[in-house]
Amino acid sequence: MNRRDLLKLISAATGTAMIGGTGVLAGCAIDGDSNASPAYRFNDDDVLWLDEVAETILPRTDTPGAKDAQVGQFMTVFVNDCYTPEQQGIFHNGMDQLDARAQQEYGSGFMSLSPEQRTELVRTLDREAKTVAAAGGKPHYFTMLKQLTLFGFFTSKVGGTQALRFIAIPGRYDGEMPYEEGDRAWATT
Repeated sequence: MNRRDLLKLISAATGTAMIGGTGVLAGCAIDGDSNASPAYRFNDDDVLWLDEVAETILPRTDTPGAKDAQVGQFMTVFVNDCYTPEQQGIFHNGMDQLDARAQQEYGSGFMSLSPEQRTELVRTLDREAKTVAAAGGKPHYFTMLKQLTLFGFFTSKVGGTQALRFIAIPGRYDGEMPYEEGDRAWATT
């Protein structure tokens, strides 16, 4: 699966174009020169929190989950290097909003919720984010979290080799490659 196809898939899954997607196609920060405002820096607790949210979106099953691909760390780099300062603000404020929502609905922060409560909250936020996307407003923070989870996972070594079928390039061309319903998509290097 190439990056353009992945961006289309992510857009279809979230109901909006990939936020920061032009950076993916054209390149983000150059030579590690982060775009992040000092107010929008991540710490180790943020990475753990992002890993847990990502794992709720893409949990481990018979294939690895988002934590296995270290998606939380990926998110911090992408947000700092590819998002505009306005998008960074939406993302960081969204982290606080998600925790506040968990506190409001369940009486504790996201990290203290049971797996079932986390899943229920994430599904609710996903529906809300799709409604916001359909209305054409500013991006919803959950859309950003979901997009980065999918993008980070499927572009990782773990996602590309263990969740997708993998064949190294160059490889031979097989115009009659058998496909069975339910087969995983292909990843190439």
